[in-house]
Amino acid sequence: MRASQFFINTLKEAPSDAEIISHQLMIRAGLIRRLAGGIYTWMPLGLRVLRKVENIVREEMNRAGAMEMLMPAVQPFELWEESGRGPKYGPELLRLKDRHQREFVIGPTHEEVITDVVRREVKSYRQLPRHFYQIQTKFRDEIRPRFGVMRGREFLMKDGYSFHTSFADLQREYQVMYETYTRIFTRLGLKFRAVAADTGAIGGTGSHEFHVLADSGEDGLAYCPDSDYAANVELAEAVAPVVSSVGAGGTLSAPMQKVATPGKARCEDVAEFLNLPLISTVKCIALMTDKKDVPNEFVMLLLRGDHALNEIKTQKAIGEFRFAREDEIVAALGSKPGYLGPVGYSGRLVVDRAVAAMRDFVCGANEEGFHLTGVNFARDLPTPSEIADIRNVVEGDPSPDGNGTLQLCRGIEVGHIFQLRTKYAEALSCTFLDENGKDQVMEMGCYGIGVSRIVGAAIEQGNDERGIIFPTAIAPFSVVIVPMNFAKSETVRNAANALHDELQAAGIDTMLDDRDERAGSMFADWELIGVPHRVVVGERGLKDGKLEYKGRTDNEATLVDVAGMRAFLQQKIG
Repeated sequence: MRASQFFINTLKEAPSDAEIISHQLMIRAGLIRRLAGGIYTWMPLGLRVLRKVENIVREEMNRAGAMEMLMPAVQPFELWEESGRGPKYGPELLRLKDRHQREFVIGPTHEEVITDVVRREVKSYRQLPRHFYQIQTKFRDEIRPRFGVMRGREFLMKDGYSFHTSFADLQREYQVMYETYTRIFTRLGLKFRAVAADTGAIGGTGSHEFHVLADSGEDGLAYCPDSDYAANVELAEAVAPVVSSVGAGGTLSAPMQKVATPGKARCEDVAEFLNLPLISTVKCIALMTDKKDVPNEFVMLLLRGDHALNEIKTQKAIGEFRFAREDEIVAALGSKPGYLGPVGYSGRLVVDRAVAAMRDFVCGANEEGFHLTGVNFARDLPTPSEIADIRNVVEGDPSPDGNGTLQLCRGIEVGHIFQLRTKYAEALSCTFLDENGKDQVMEMGCYGIGVSRIVGAAIEQGNDERGIIFPTAIAPFSVVIVPMNFAKSETVRNAANALHDELQAAGIDTMLDDRDERAGSMFADWELIGVPHRVVVGERGLKDGKLEYKGRTDNEATLVDVAGMRAFLQQKIG
């Protein structure tokens, strides 16, 4: 490929609405251009990257025995009603009507469609298992699209679905996909981690997320460096302490006392005011649940002052909830928020594991401007009957597998695999005849990869002050040849063309920059674009039979014999 025949349109500055580095660099490097909020045109350079990601995903999925297909982006809404997801999915589901007033949706995912296909086509256990996948554009009407392709409304996704006669066979395929995803992200050249995750709205029983590690990642990950344990912070278990770190062991050390804390509504402020460690404080969180048997139930949660509530764990512990309004709190406890406490409270009380082990703690007195010190279970309030893990883990917590302690990092989710089980198959009557001629519901798996998101995640992981640092596997070009005075020097022109043709013939994806530009301008463009290997062809070097090589992250250039450059690059690229 020659630059004069390609479309290169780099920018010195990114638009003001580009918030994160990948968005800024993708715009500046000419990989994408904005059409509307969360909707982007993939320019020729960007499309080359996208297709390389897509091809690696396709090769590994085919290798794993999955079969590619392509389903419609437009789906009849009646399928979503049949599965029960239509009313629940919310405004992210873009709905429309055709000229006959029939309702359709633009697919954000395809569980309903693939299940409809399989229930029509697969009848017998002899036709199972099956695994179908597609690489297709999806649309989710994000309330606030941002971060470029990282959280856009339109995006390219690989979604796969497997169908089985038994849960055991689903588990087998799930492991196959875990290994397949590991190969995919390894081939993409990304630093990543697979973590146990919550199944969320998709449903099912087992789930793993694959995260590209980056400081800018939206997701918090907990892992143990001494073992294989890793989980999303939303799911990571906070192990119950063996003994309390406050007043642990022996007899209770202090009587309960009511103390004035004027204007101190936060645990941090109370601890500082009373000259006590923050870990000795307990915060009370008021919630409302709405169950058929107990409508509008007021629930109090107790959490250590330095810990943060995990809403997903809380939902699993108490069911669907919302945070109580101030008027509901005052009606239940007679106090404004900031001074709430469990002493004297007779309603439903859910206590975090860490709080259940505490002694002599500080909490609100249910009176504005006052707190209680020296509070203890059994003596000052009933021993908790509901103890649950409802907090986020923190650095240094014991690893749930018993091996060492947890560390935290940030990640960008780029893949997710689920054991859906029978959720959609039951709703859509997707059954098969077993060996005895009896109808059985199929077991299902679901496996997604954010193909376009991977491009943004790779840039978040690989960049510097000069631009993008792409892994060779997904860079728009593996090598760029930059000739000095290409238009004026026949010697340089012949050498550059010969090297370009030699590298292309060897299967190395090569760009020859034959534009009439200054050397500094060409260098800056290709560093911004992120091409990993650069070869400079100049008259002075050619006189000595040398070419100048410089890797994207190298500090210094290396002189290489003209005749040996192809072999040198092949070794570098691997």
